[in-house]
Amino acid sequence: MSALVTHYSARLLTTAAVVAALAGASVMVPGYSQAQIPNAPMRDGIPTLAPLIERAVPAVVNVSVKQDMSNNPLFNDPMFRKFFDVPERMPKRERQSAGSGVIVDAKKGYVLTNHHVVDDATEITVRLKDNREFVAKKIGSDEATDVALLQIDAKDLVDLPIGDSGKLQVGDFAVAIGNPFGLGQTVTSGIVSALGRSGLNIEGYEDFIQTDAAINPGNSGGPLINLKGEMVGMNTAIMGSSGGGNVGIGFAVPTSIISNVMGQLIEHGEVRRGRIGIVIADLSPELSKSLNVSQNEGAVIQRVEKGSPGDKAGLKAGDVAITLNGKSVKSSADLRNRVGLSQVGSTVDLVIIRDGAKKEVKVTLEKVPEKQEVAAIEEREALEGASFSNPESGDGNKGVIVKQVQRGSAAYQAGLRERDVVAAVNRKPVKTVNEFEKALKEGGRQVALSVKRGEEDLFLIIQ
Repeated sequence: MSALVTHYSARLLTTAAVVAALAGASVMVPGYSQAQIPNAPMRDGIPTLAPLIERAVPAVVNVSVKQDMSNNPLFNDPMFRKFFDVPERMPKRERQSAGSGVIVDAKKGYVLTNHHVVDDATEITVRLKDNREFVAKKIGSDEATDVALLQIDAKDLVDLPIGDSGKLQVGDFAVAIGNPFGLGQTVTSGIVSALGRSGLNIEGYEDFIQTDAAINPGNSGGPLINLKGEMVGMNTAIMGSSGGGNVGIGFAVPTSIISNVMGQLIEHGEVRRGRIGIVIADLSPELSKSLNVSQNEGAVIQRVEKGSPGDKAGLKAGDVAITLNGKSVKSSADLRNRVGLSQVGSTVDLVIIRDGAKKEVKVTLEKVPEKQEVAAIEEREALEGASFSNPESGDGNKGVIVKQVQRGSAAYQAGLRERDVVAAVNRKPVKTVNEFEKALKEGGRQVALSVKRGEEDLFLIIQ
């Protein structure tokens, strides 16, 4: 069976007997965890997490959502309606689903959950541990980080303190609380398996905590807590078999992201992301060698959009970003996450390497234009689909001319276009097709092309 990365909000189970039997909080703690938890409270000579759970579970809630399923675009198509004999007025069809949430401000009634739990909801109901139910107001929701903020008007609430996910280390104990399968509050324990997970194509901004604490459908929006009883993450996805079961690989959004998003949702009702206006790629060890850069981590700037904040600040294609606001840039995803979570109008300090020398650049972030589509240039193994020629004498071009690129080919996917001028390979100038072919052979598995497109400079990484 193939591995799947899956969100895990679940439809409500309707078997009343099962729900009633499991209405109380059940705790599943693997034996190895019980035996190895350091400095855990003891009861009858046995380590226990009970005092920790007792403090935390009143802050964890069930989030029940109604969604209108009759609003299908196909129903608006006259041909579809006629062919399938769909009536002019469709009866309203609702689907009820469930997830989890956590109270983070008892006085204001703020409840955090996942965006995908409450997306397109017509009604949101929050049920507390004491079985009180409240219709919730959605303050705001952010699809890119899968974070949503709700508010309920209730008294005598218990909130969970938000901890610093930046202090987490691999091997730290972690406890997940949620409402799997709609059965009622369930607690599982494990450890932090990895930090900074990205590239899972779950959300737009990925910096996940990976844990082996058992997480199942319905845990979405529930907290991941440390042994101090602080929330350090919010459960959002699992990797499992096609059957959707837990295989010990779960992912949580860290509080470093949650706190930022929550603040903007409270202030603006939405996340107003800043942008630099660059296309970036990871700085691999092989590319570092090709570019004579001593760093092994960072982000290579492949393209700077004309008129963008990066262009105004003087960034150029081929620059390598190594720190942002004094903190090392680990990868292109790391830089993208941190810039994307910075507010519009803020100024960031970027340290780059250009031609072997470090340079500090201050960039004032601007708002991401609506419906902006700036995609990363995909790496390809070859330049198939493109033809090249030597520059004609007197035409002023200083490089190899891209004569033709087949749409959809590897070269097209890599970012090359007709009339581009390849000026250098790994920063070594090329003036003829022979020099270009020789430089490609000597460049290794991964090479960087310096490309001129009109007045624009590009830096394409080819594999």
